[in-house]
Amino acid sequence: MKVFKNILVAIDFNDAVGELLSYAESIAEKFGAKIWVVHVAAPDPDFVGYDTGPQYIRDMRADELKAEHKELQQIREMFIDKNIESDALLIQGSTVETVLEEAKKLKADMLIVGTHKHSFFYNLFAESVSVELFKNSEIPVFSIPFGEEK
Repeated sequence: MKVFKNILVAIDFNDAVGELLSYAESIAEKFGAKIWVVHVAAPDPDFVGYDTGPQYIRDMRADELKAEHKELQQIREMFIDKNIESDALLIQGSTVETVLEEAKKLKADMLIVGTHKHSFFYNLFAESVSVELFKNSEIPVFSIPFGEEK
């Protein structure tokens, strides 16, 4: 039987965050695992080839990242029992690559992601982050479907 010691939960600040963390919490309780709550923020403009712009733009972006990090910490505290070891990380970058790199760094044994329910035709033509994670992950990916079918 596989033992999970580090569970990475990739979140995007939607309504299903509590559901994702509830699953992570139940698995962590069973195995004595640590939960890593990770959110990938948009990369800095210079990372994607754009000028960073005037100082006020950089200051505004820094304030946005501070607010996202604070929200991430609050989510972790709200949804994960204090008796379970957990941490929250805000990382900038390209979502799929950044989640996979962070999973390796943290020695994650499992990745938990949420998936939006969509129609057959939507899924046929659109590649989602969760599908890309499934295709490229070297560790088990646990997918939690949420949302109304569109």
